[in-house]
Amino acid sequence: MSADPTAPATSVRRPSLLDSAGSARSALIPAARGESLAAFDGRCILAGCVAPRSNTPGIAPHRAQHARWGPRSAVVAPLRRGPHGADCAPWGGTARRLARLGATPRFHHGLLGSRGLRASRHISGAVAVFMLLAVHSTAQTPRPAVTRLAVLQAENRRAPAARDLAVIRAATHSDDPQTARIAVRALGRLERPSLVADILPSLKHPLPEIRAEAANALGQSLEDTKSGAASPTIANTVIDALITRLSVEAEASVRGAIFETLGRTAATAVHAERVEAVLVDAAAREATNDGRLGIASGFEALVRLRRREHAPQAAAITAMRSMVSVSPPVARRPFDPSRDVRVRRLALEALVTADAVDDATLGRALDDPDPQVRRLAMRAAAAGSPAATGALTAGLTDPSSMVRIEALRAMQSSRAAALCSAAVTAAADRDPQVALVALDQLAACGASPDAVALLERIVSDPANVGSPREWHRAAHALVALAGSSPDKLAAALGPFATSLIWQLRMYAARAATIVRDAMLLEKLAADDEDNVREAAIEGLAKVSGHSADPVYVRQMNRTGYQILRAAAAALAGTPNPDAAVPALRAAHERLVAEGRDNSHDGRAAIEKTLTDLRAPAAADGHASSGAARSPVTPAVARSGAHTTGAAVRSVTREPRDDSRDLNADDLRRLAAARALVTMRGIGTFELVLFTWEAPASVLRFTRLAEAGYYNGLTFHRVVPNFVIQGGSPGANEYIGDATFMRDEVGQWPHVRGAVGISTRGRDTGDAQIFIDLVDNPRLNHEYTVFAQVLNGMDVIDQVLEGDVIEKIEIVVK
Repeated sequence: MSADPTAPATSVRRPSLLDSAGSARSALIPAARGESLAAFDGRCILAGCVAPRSNTPGIAPHRAQHARWGPRSAVVAPLRRGPHGADCAPWGGTARRLARLGATPRFHHGLLGSRGLRASRHISGAVAVFMLLAVHSTAQTPRPAVTRLAVLQAENRRAPAARDLAVIRAATHSDDPQTARIAVRALGRLERPSLVADILPSLKHPLPEIRAEAANALGQSLEDTKSGAASPTIANTVIDALITRLSVEAEASVRGAIFETLGRTAATAVHAERVEAVLVDAAAREATNDGRLGIASGFEALVRLRRREHAPQAAAITAMRSMVSVSPPVARRPFDPSRDVRVRRLALEALVTADAVDDATLGRALDDPDPQVRRLAMRAAAAGSPAATGALTAGLTDPSSMVRIEALRAMQSSRAAALCSAAVTAAADRDPQVALVALDQLAACGASPDAVALLERIVSDPANVGSPREWHRAAHALVALAGSSPDKLAAALGPFATSLIWQLRMYAARAATIVRDAMLLEKLAADDEDNVREAAIEGLAKVSGHSADPVYVRQMNRTGYQILRAAAAALAGTPNPDAAVPALRAAHERLVAEGRDNSHDGRAAIEKTLTDLRAPAAADGHASSGAARSPVTPAVARSGAHTTGAAVRSVTREPRDDSRDLNADDLRRLAAARALVTMRGIGTFELVLFTWEAPASVLRFTRLAEAGYYNGLTFHRVVPNFVIQGGSPGANEYIGDATFMRDEVGQWPHVRGAVGISTRGRDTGDAQIFIDLVDNPRLNHEYTVFAQVLNGMDVIDQVLEGDVIEKIEIVVK
């Protein structure tokens, strides 16, 4: 499917974030095995040059418009056609491998040289590797590089002091375009509505890349509008400015950024109505892919965030329906259906959210060459119309696994009568992910003798539980059997509860919860593995309530944050506080003394329970003596993840200043780094790291990887048609690297193959990573994207829960 990521690669060098603009150095870009870079002459940019057609649906050539550049030479230039209409072959085939991912993000790629030449246009085409692009023409003094680093460090500190803001504000006026763009981005990432006035002038910057960055930064600065924390008046000011800029903006990439930002900026029903009118009008006029992609993104965000205050009107629904089509838009001939693929996905996603997919739109989506569009059609078909019923039946045999998975889920949502027979058939699907989803659906099929017999057969077959990659079918079948036929579960539970594979014991606890087997849950609450204990305690809280308080209290001497959190929550409202409070206090004191950021969720759960019990965290009625080391960032507190009350003094401190970890040497070294991730027993996939877009995240990831941190860890969470998540030393959501990471939310979208940092509130990343299995627009502007899969998406699609990361190698040349 993809080229061998371990094959030798030729490369060219390009400038790093901090290189001088006159340097001849450039960052590594990999080339496919056996292909030469001799023809590379600056004609193509990685993001969108044409890839040959593939047998995979939705893959086709992508092209973009000409841009103004200097004389052709060994520099990175924007996309355009090669001689005699031939398509460019960028950097030896990397773009081909990216094109096979079938996603088409729109992004600003450029780093700019001292003369202010345009680094790149918004790119719409195959998924692009976000690299550090630059035009080098004259020598540049060291000063801009120093300023850029100072801005990055101030942003990473979250600019707590006036001097930090002064550094960033001053940099927005820099004559160096790279510096100005980084500074504008930093102002947005601070997510402070009070900084809107500092961002607005950059909407008029001469360079489109900076204008687009300013539009995005304005949206990010109003992130609190989603919770109502930011003033609607400020949001109105931003909307006014964006609409005003649209009236004079000639650059499609900037218009696209403005359309997208408008969709996520509306704070009230009045705002939503106004933004909708702008998007509807633009949809009738806009012919460029950049602009149409921005409109579709704007519609998707507007509908998702504001549909309760303002349901989409008929004109908006018509506009979105027209975008779910492979027919040519206005003034575009010839038309390539794969160029608009993300437009179609986003428009259909918005229609599904609005419950506004009619039969004609559904029919077009079902015939779309892109599997992600067909997957969304399955979600639309869950409404259960006559046309939808036929669509689901067709989806069950679709060539794409993601479509088959979504068809099964939609059948359950629509309570289709054929669900059980379809799930029984799909349980033998050639793709394990489809088979596991099918087994999950059988939990609702107790009335089907075939379904129950299949589940019994699977859980009683020792061959299904014999190895690390073979236990999944039995585990899912066990839980499904608990739901469909609990009377037949008792005989099967025993072997699972004593299995040498701890995941099977964890699934046994989940099954025991369903059948309310308190005795087995108490036994599993004493398991050696804290993940098993967590499942057992959560089950006991539902089955036994406070009659199991002694079991919960015993958990407070465990070290796993997940079990401490679960046990503390189970003790909330206990009728026996005299027994619970000392154990809660001792655990809290221990966590505070450890001083690890990522114990936050355990500490917060304990504090909340102590607050409910009207007991202070420390026996003397004051905060612990170790409280100064207990890290709770302002962003976490704002997100609501940290709970405090009158009875428990808030355990806070200034966020740990790790901004010095951002240093010039590492930023240069990692300017175009890649990561090779080897999965035990499966294969290898390759990531390209976005050092420009997420420098602090890339530096943390690479340092840990080079130290062997990830070797032997697992992907502990696999959600088909959503994400896989891993890199936890405890194989769970709550245990990761000790020090929190700052979010670096940007413009790169959460498309299939995007690699993000898992968080539980703002600035709470702990080096756990996740990989998007499909486009997930609801994650855009919320979770850091620090890399993109370059090769090996087929390997990622095979990852099962508990699969081991053999090693991660960082490739820097």
